[in-house]
Amino acid sequence: MEVKVKAYAKINLMLDIVNRRNDGYHDLFMIMQSVGVYDTVTVTENTSKKISITCNLKDIPTDSRNIAYKAAEAFFSAVKRKNKGIDINIVKRIPHAAGLAGGSADGAAVIVALNRLYNTGLSDEELCRIGVQVGADVPFCIKGGTLLAQGIGDVLSKVKPLRKCFIVLAKPDFDVNTGHAYKQFDLFGKTHTPDKLGMLCAMQARDLNQICAGMENVFEQFIEVPNRINIKEIIRKNHALGCCMSGSGPTVFGIFEEKADAQNAAEELKKYAKDILLCTPVSKGCKIVE
Repeated sequence: MEVKVKAYAKINLMLDIVNRRNDGYHDLFMIMQSVGVYDTVTVTENTSKKISITCNLKDIPTDSRNIAYKAAEAFFSAVKRKNKGIDINIVKRIPHAAGLAGGSADGAAVIVALNRLYNTGLSDEELCRIGVQVGADVPFCIKGGTLLAQGIGDVLSKVKPLRKCFIVLAKPDFDVNTGHAYKQFDLFGKTHTPDKLGMLCAMQARDLNQICAGMENVFEQFIEVPNRINIKEIIRKNHALGCCMSGSGPTVFGIFEEKADAQNAAEELKKYAKDILLCTPVSKGCKIVE
């Protein structure tokens, strides 16, 4: 038997680092949105008593370093079940090391798939408790949609969904190590704190113009990303309502009301970005393909 899952990427409409905790983690305030770019994760039973991973991209680890592997281990441990053998096949479309939670989405998909595969009947909350053991973004990727994430990313609260719009993702040919990004915050701090209350009010009013005007990511204050200024200029020139960096970068996204404007921006961005994707908001983090 096998279960196939669409694992959706995310963007951060707002990301603020509130403080560094005593355990080395950071308390965050993030408004997160699932978008229609997804990896396809297929989990199949076998009799190998092992977790094996295959992927369409050569630079993705297929051993215990992959978050999908860790997610499977965490699931079996949580449900107190011996692994009789599974194969995890990942078809990646979400750019790697991009601030779009591609790895976390794959881990979330494995947990969701195993819950279906073994008929364990765990609730989303129970799945999230497993997910947070392997990555702070995994709980969001399990639930998805439009959510406020606090704590280390594991405390999730509903906010009203984003109105229909078109989103262009542009990732320069440059990777950002998330651990390094947080060390930069620990060294330099932040010079400005985003207007969190204003953003929450805009989200609850579903005012797309106000949401886009309030988008902010504190990582932009101390993470240098090649071509970010050029990317933002092109996005704004093509009538975007707003633009921002996602996660610890380097992907920059723009939100547009008109598809034609988004398409024009995507075409112009080709000279500055390696990966360019046009998508819309989605209401789930993981979707089982029936």
